[in-house]
Amino acid sequence: MAQSVGIKDVARVAGVSVGTVSNVINRPETVAEETRARVLSAIDRLGYVRSESARQLRAGRSRIMGLLVLDMGNPFFVDVARGAERAARQAGLGVMVCNSAQSPTEEAEYLSLFAEQRVRGVLLTPAEATGRTVEQFRRHDIPFVLVDRVAEGATECSVSVDDVNGGALAVRHLVGAGHRRIAYVSGPPALNQVKDRRQGALRALDEAGLPATALHELPTERLDVAAGRDAGARLLGLADRPTAVFCANDLLALGLLQSLYAAGVRVPEDIAIVGYDDIEFAAAAAVPLTSVRQPAVTMGALAAELLLEEIEAADRPDGGHEHRRVVLQPELVVRGSSLGPR
Repeated sequence: MAQSVGIKDVARVAGVSVGTVSNVINRPETVAEETRARVLSAIDRLGYVRSESARQLRAGRSRIMGLLVLDMGNPFFVDVARGAERAARQAGLGVMVCNSAQSPTEEAEYLSLFAEQRVRGVLLTPAEATGRTVEQFRRHDIPFVLVDRVAEGATECSVSVDDVNGGALAVRHLVGAGHRRIAYVSGPPALNQVKDRRQGALRALDEAGLPATALHELPTERLDVAAGRDAGARLLGLADRPTAVFCANDLLALGLLQSLYAAGVRVPEDIAIVGYDDIEFAAAAAVPLTSVRQPAVTMGALAAELLLEEIEAADRPDGGHEHRRVVLQPELVVRGSSLGPR
C-alpha cells in the first residue's frame, strides 16, 4: 500500500518549514509569491491532499451539511438533494447524503454519525413517527431543518408541501371525472405525508357529498414499485372494485400500473390512476401518469438556505434566529392515466 503524503513531505521537497506550507494552504496572501509557487509545485508533484478531518478537529466544525432522506431510490428525494446541494455549494459547503430506507433504526444511526462527524447542520426527513429520534439528536446542539415535514413546534425550521391540499387535488380530479369508488394506495400509515394525503382525499369526498366509505384504503409497508404491484394484486381481488386509484407517490402508481397492465386491465378506461410527486418517470410511463407535482428541487434549496441562516446566526454573538415553517403548494398535472370517460 502506498504511503500517504503529509505536510512534512511537502515542506521537505519545497525546502521550507511546515508552517510555511500551512500558510500557503490556509493563508496564501501571507507568503511571498516565489515561495508560494515552490510549495504549490511540491504539492502538485507529490499529490498532497490536506486532511480535512484534521482541519475540522482543530476548527471544531466541518464544511459538511448532512441530508437524511427516506428513500434515495425515489427520484423525488434525488431532486430534493439536488436543490440542497446547489444551495450548500454556493455557501462553500458539501452535502453528505444518507438514506434511512424508512427505518427508524437506520435514521438513529445516521444521526449519530452526523454528530460524530460534527457536521455544520442537518436536513432531515424523519422516518420515526413519534419524533423521539429527532429529540435525541437535538441534544448535540447541531442545527437542523425538517424537509417534507411540517415542524409541529417553534423549535426548528421546516420546508414542506401542503399534502392535505395535494390529496384533495387528486381526488377532486377523480370525482370530477365521474368516479364514485376510489382506492387509496397509501404506503406506511405512520408517515405524516401518507396521513395528510389521506385527509385531503377524504376532504374532497366530503365536498362532493360522498361518504368516507367511498375511499377504500390499501396500505403498503413501503413506498416503492414492488409495493405498488402488490397493491395492484389486492385491488384486482376486490369484489366491488374501485374505478379509480389515488397513490401516495408515483413509485406506487407505477407499480400499480404494471400490475394492471399484466392483468389486461385498461388504464384509464377500466381504472384511472393518479400518483403523487410528478417524478421524471411519471410522464414517460406506458400510460403517462397524472400526478400531484411537488417542487422538490425548490424544497431542497429552501431548506438548505434556512439551515445556512441558522448556522450563520449561531456564529454571531447574539445567536438570534427565528425558526420558520415554509409550506409550498402542490400542483395537479393531468395526463392520460386519468382521462377516461365514465
